[in-house]
Amino acid sequence: MQIPILTEIVIILGISVLMILIFNRFKLPSILGLLATGMVAGPHGMGLIQASHEVEMLSEIGVIFLLFVIGVEFSFKHLTSIRKTVFVGGTVQVAGTILVTFGIVYMFGLSFKESIFAGFLVSLSSTAIVLKLLQEKGEINTPHGRIALGILIFQDIIVVPMILFTPIIAGKTGNIGETILILLLKVIAVVGLVLIMARYIVPKLLFRVAQAKSRELFILTIIVICFATAWLTSSIGLSLALGAFFAGLIISESDYSHQATANILPFREIFISFFFVSIGMLLDLKFLFDHLSVVLLLTFLTLFGKALIAGFGAVLLRYPFRTVILSGLMLCQVGEFAFLLSATGIENQILSPLTYQYFLSVSLITMGLTPFILSYASKITDVVHSKTPNPLVRKIQALSSDVETEEPDEHELKDHLVIIGYGINGKNVAKAARKAAISYAIVEMNPATVKQEKERGEPIIYGDASDDVILRHVQIQSARVVVIAISDPSSTKRIVAKIREFSNTVHIIVRTRYINEIEESKKLGADEVIPEEFETSIEIFTRVLRHYLVPLNEIEAFTQEVRSGSYEMLRSPLMRTEQAAKNLSIQDLEMACVVLEREDKSIVGKSIAESRIKSRYKLFILAIQRGQELLTDIDGDTEIKLDDRLYVFGKPGNILKLNQKVKV
Repeated sequence: MQIPILTEIVIILGISVLMILIFNRFKLPSILGLLATGMVAGPHGMGLIQASHEVEMLSEIGVIFLLFVIGVEFSFKHLTSIRKTVFVGGTVQVAGTILVTFGIVYMFGLSFKESIFAGFLVSLSSTAIVLKLLQEKGEINTPHGRIALGILIFQDIIVVPMILFTPIIAGKTGNIGETILILLLKVIAVVGLVLIMARYIVPKLLFRVAQAKSRELFILTIIVICFATAWLTSSIGLSLALGAFFAGLIISESDYSHQATANILPFREIFISFFFVSIGMLLDLKFLFDHLSVVLLLTFLTLFGKALIAGFGAVLLRYPFRTVILSGLMLCQVGEFAFLLSATGIENQILSPLTYQYFLSVSLITMGLTPFILSYASKITDVVHSKTPNPLVRKIQALSSDVETEEPDEHELKDHLVIIGYGINGKNVAKAARKAAISYAIVEMNPATVKQEKERGEPIIYGDASDDVILRHVQIQSARVVVIAISDPSSTKRIVAKIREFSNTVHIIVRTRYINEIEESKKLGADEVIPEEFETSIEIFTRVLRHYLVPLNEIEAFTQEVRSGSYEMLRSPLMRTEQAAKNLSIQDLEMACVVLEREDKSIVGKSIAESRIKSRYKLFILAIQRGQELLTDIDGDTEIKLDDRLYVFGKPGNILKLNQKVKV
């Protein structure tokens, strides 16, 4: 049986693959490749796509998934932590852009409602492109990165009210006051229903579904919630997009939000591709070339105007001049949500065909230029800084001298420990981390365990650690150590491989049942593989503490504290680790910290050369911690003092001998 739309799907996806490969070759965003696909295959290009209506239907599903994921990722706690940037910076940028755009296009003869709507469109920047480029450059936590993130969050929120108010602006209603009142009542009713579902119904439903341990059932349940809520809002006269956003909010307050995002993302990526392709299909290339001079002028005004307004928002937030310029450059383009909003404008007959073509042309060019602008952002900033009058620079710098810093994001982790699996070993590692004051995050697939431990205050989330979203949430790229303590060998290997896609520096410790699984795990990227046949959970967190350079005597004291029963029969963890390393042919060298507690005259008070630590113990001294000061520029004449912490490198047995020599 022939499926009518199958030909269009094959054409769209096939050309998309080719276009994205070409655009990635030149380090351009995938979104531009999808838009180019629409231009090439659409009616203004080669005319390969005939079923335009069906493609638009698929794009609507993409919009639903897009708004749903935004709702899931929406966090009131995170919003509160950067509230000043979001609400002050976001309001200034959006309101300022709307007013300036309205003034300019109204003077060019556009109607009042079309001018206001044009301001709506231009005020939105590209969340997808900006955040992707910031993450690639490692600048998401820089001052300008935080400003861009805060303002983009505000834009993502404000687009929903913009969609709701578009019919009112279009004059589709008789009594505006009555229409707004009815609209507010509908929204309040839906919000009330959302709160009831989020609090009492959905968490219990998802708990039961998660207990079934069926990935298919979990995905199906999430999609039903998404589409049912979108259908509900649509049936009472609100938009599908608003319903999808509310559905995301319902999920966001549950323990399953991160796994829901991970499962929905593949669907979103597929269907949102059709959305961007459908937008590209609408661009008339002949129009672009015929009106190129006007389009380029409007593009320049958009880039310059949006950069100026966003920069002014940063000035009000009292940031330094360089940060002000960089923030403006981050947000100078027109974004993907403007396309979503423009579809609403066309539906309500606000945008004329001429205005819409100008909008498409300017938007696509600004998005295409963004990667190049951000690549040369520092050089552009230097030029602007040098050309700006000194009195203005000094005035902005003076405002920034008493800048009020916002509360740090409580979810931001760095140099932390990630525990995957919260069975006996995972719990023991977490206890060790708490005792050693090491920050940590836990990933667990048992919903009952997640619920129980979350109530106890553990930093635990429900999710599959082989999913990108889950690993991003625990900020795996910033972690120092990962302990994988699950009993599923195939899952363990997938997790190790996925972690290595994020970071080549994080230290991965894997627990496994059998020795024959060691080599394969190490090939995939595990640094240490600990078989249960000759290791215990106490040795796992002993290795974790060593990697954090905790002194050996403190590790021994701690392990004595947690030993009970059969643990007392075990040998010293250091000796046992050394023996395991020999059995596994692991290189018999490690770094450790030794504290000089006893005033041994052969070491304390002597220089490094006089102590003969290198010749007597075959150890290299890498650094010395003296109080709060870390001495790294050391040589043979550096004096060793009582209570110094020596960071040494050598064989574990030799480290143990030195440790026994100097500890009380």
